[in-house]
Amino acid sequence: MSPRIPADCVLPDPAAVHTVRSADGAELNVEEYGPEGAPLIVLAHGWTCATTFWAPVINRLAGDFRVVAYDQRGHGRSPAPADAAGYGAGKLAEDLEAVLTATVPAGRRAVVAGHSMGGMTIMAAGGRPEVAARTAANVLLNTGAGELVDEQTVLPPFVRGRALRRLLSRPVLQSRLSLGPINGISRAVLKYATMGPATPPDRVEACAQVVHACPPKVRHRWSIVLDVLDVHAELARITAPTAVVTSSNDKLTPPVHSRRIAAALADPRGLLELDGAGHMSPLERPAEVADEIRRVAALVADELAAGAAADVPVGVAAGVSAGVSASVALSDAESSAVESAAAFDIPSQSAAVEETA
Repeated sequence: MSPRIPADCVLPDPAAVHTVRSADGAELNVEEYGPEGAPLIVLAHGWTCATTFWAPVINRLAGDFRVVAYDQRGHGRSPAPADAAGYGAGKLAEDLEAVLTATVPAGRRAVVAGHSMGGMTIMAAGGRPEVAARTAANVLLNTGAGELVDEQTVLPPFVRGRALRRLLSRPVLQSRLSLGPINGISRAVLKYATMGPATPPDRVEACAQVVHACPPKVRHRWSIVLDVLDVHAELARITAPTAVVTSSNDKLTPPVHSRRIAAALADPRGLLELDGAGHMSPLERPAEVADEIRRVAALVADELAAGAAADVPVGVAAGVSAGVSASVALSDAESSAVESAAAFDIPSQSAAVEETA
């Protein structure tokens, strides 16, 4: 019998759902949560995931922030590109630019957080003027700028030598096969490769439901992109304050990646390591991830408030939750951040989006 997923892993009802078109015409599913007029957070998920992956974090932030989350092309409700030309680091950057342009009004800014391939998306967009103009700060979670296959530690330590590790890893990471049904074996494999050893069964199940839903062709195509990814040059062009989050048990993007990223940033704002967690920190340790996003938002409160409308609904100013269906207890750090959030005031809508629901 499959474990029931935790209540916080179920998305709340969205305040708005849009289709945003990227530069090449690709359609992206974009969902917004939380009160209109609240400070903006934009979330970009990772390889084989979807907006649903962010549910535990969205549930913890949507009471005080307008949270925008989108499905990367080919994932979730965003259609897959027709051919290989639709995949690439440049495409990720174009998609992020399109989402920011559509949901962050000109003259206003958001905190942009990306997990794994979502963090690579933020780095790939480094130096893009339209992205920089709408970004107050970044949070990069469990990600890397390159050498992804070389540094992964999924294989046991006795498999030494980068060439050998690449040779053995590629057939698995780039497989075209379906992941098959979710069962005890597939859960155990997924947990070993992507999560910390103390992760409860219900959170492993929530992760499995998201990852197994990714189409095999999409998983394969993006794995080829990640195999040769190199966004070091673009990372160096990011000027916004940026915090980095890693996990001690992350086998896919070990802490060495996060340390390199932090060292390369023009304006680093902290390197948080989650002890015992694996690669899927937003699912494994959502309270700490939400706390870190709140901390970064508080650091750039003035920028988030710049250009805001003068009138704010009373409920928003008081930090009242709008449309959150899952009840989640806030940590002390989250609760204290509500006071600083009350000072923010940013509308998050733009005429550049198409309503779909």
